[in-house]
Amino acid sequence: MSNQTGITLALSKGRIFEETLPLLAAAGIVPTDDPEKSRKLIIGTNRPDVRIVIVRATDAPTYVQYGAADMGIAGKDVLIEHGGAGLYQPLDLKIACCRMSVAVQAGFDYAAAVKRGARLRIATKYIQTAREHFAAKGVHVDLIKLYGSMELAPLVGLADAIVDLVSTGGTLKANNLVEVEDIMPISSRLIVNQASMKTKHAQLQPILEAFEAAVEATA
Repeated sequence: MSNQTGITLALSKGRIFEETLPLLAAAGIVPTDDPEKSRKLIIGTNRPDVRIVIVRATDAPTYVQYGAADMGIAGKDVLIEHGGAGLYQPLDLKIACCRMSVAVQAGFDYAAAVKRGARLRIATKYIQTAREHFAAKGVHVDLIKLYGSMELAPLVGLADAIVDLVSTGGTLKANNLVEVEDIMPISSRLIVNQASMKTKHAQLQPILEAFEAAVEATA
């Protein structure tokens, strides 16, 4: 059931939800449930015209693209893989910050392998990002799609390197991996359905402006 008159915001649990709470508060929006404690997938707020739908991080752009949510928050990593069709991306919220990196097992001479034109096997769930990165460098790669535990791939000989998000680097270090290339910084963006931007502009604009002011205040 779509929210015909009100605003529906798509959020994922965990870090993005936690770091969005101050932005929502700045817009005068307070969720009535904590998704970490509640099993509800649709969460009300203190405003009768605003509700939150809890989705997988990778699904947020799809919910917004097809109008099941008017707006949402998604990492740049997710948006690159999604392609961004049907979405406005008006604001970098500067939350859930990390980086996209290439990592290899300690002792693997990545620079030498690239230099001699070896065809590298790369394990990642970020296929589009990896493809663009290595194509721009002229490096030949075979991409292996994985959905989790990337760090395992080089350790068991599945891949020469991985492309993954890195925050502190602790997981890499614990698994004897090292970063060899920094591809891009990643943060979360506000995304808005293009049709909603037109039909619900009066409701969405104050939320966008409150988010923008809150981001600038913490810069």
